[in-house]
Amino acid sequence: MPRVWDVPVHDSTRVRDARVAAEHAAALACLDERRTSAAALVATELATNLLKHAGGGRVVVDVVDPPALAADAEPRPRVQVATLDHGPGIADVSAALRDGFTTTGSLGAGLGTCARVADDFDLHSVPGRGTVVVARVGVSEARAAGPGPAARLRAGAVNVPFGGAEYSGDAWAWVRNGDLVTLMLADGLGHGPEAARASTAAVEALRASAHLPPGEAVRRLDRALSGTRGAAVAVAQVDTRASVLRFTGVGNIGARLCEGGTWRHLVSRPGIVGTHRPSTLREEETAWADDRVLVLHSDGLPSRWSPTSDTCRTTTDPAVTAAVTIRDASSSARPVRDDTAVAVLAPTPPDGP
Repeated sequence: MPRVWDVPVHDSTRVRDARVAAEHAAALACLDERRTSAAALVATELATNLLKHAGGGRVVVDVVDPPALAADAEPRPRVQVATLDHGPGIADVSAALRDGFTTTGSLGAGLGTCARVADDFDLHSVPGRGTVVVARVGVSEARAAGPGPAARLRAGAVNVPFGGAEYSGDAWAWVRNGDLVTLMLADGLGHGPEAARASTAAVEALRASAHLPPGEAVRRLDRALSGTRGAAVAVAQVDTRASVLRFTGVGNIGARLCEGGTWRHLVSRPGIVGTHRPSTLREEETAWADDRVLVLHSDGLPSRWSPTSDTCRTTTDPAVTAAVTIRDASSSARPVRDDTAVAVLAPTPPDGP
């Protein structure tokens, strides 16, 4: 079962916890010593920035698939370090990324250093609303996504376990088979290790189902989850050659599609994959284009959440979009009562990520 580290950073002692979390995640991702040091450095710098500039926040460390998939190779996992805060925000992001820039009298190498040593780095900041940063560190030899329309898609997610638990009952994955790109989010029934076991079984089954349409994939997942608690599951597949999105969902995974700035729901059927799957599975079909953004989320996200213009930005790293969604949807007035995961599928910008 994949481990997730959710580290609240409100004093300097938690900076070390963020670094240690990154080191443990690097071990799970089988990174060498040099890339492990890079992941630890990124976590340390970003956690320190939370204290210096935002008055605190949270660091979420996870082992994830890369944001782009090669057609003929297994994805090499990366350590993802995400920071979320409600601080003052960054007035000039470009300046903040330059080495030597500082507003606190420090060396000013934090964000610039992170952007250099990470394989993927992106941030979103709005003055008065706060900042979200996502950095991923993987093996030194990064694989290109390869040619074809499927290479023009990228995905990312943020997964936060309930109550600071070691394991999240939510899990996500995405797979590619030629021109087919499939994104899945699973929410194991309840939370804790048994919920995580169910959602992990869904991830493992999806990796053998990349060639199947969503309805058939859910049927295969149903067999794989037999003997577990079961899970709510949503499977979305883009046929990039035909520019078509197909979707099948069972249970309470939310699915929203942005089409040219307008949002609409994709509908799931009631049930639980692995225990009470509906006898018929509806496969919804709609057009896919370069202005589309797909968001899947577990029910840890408050039901009153509604997307904003930031959620539909195709130029933002999908994991940043996911992190902004989680940050902005939560508040002390609406406490989170379950694991929370948001997964996003979006086109790669024309000039690359």
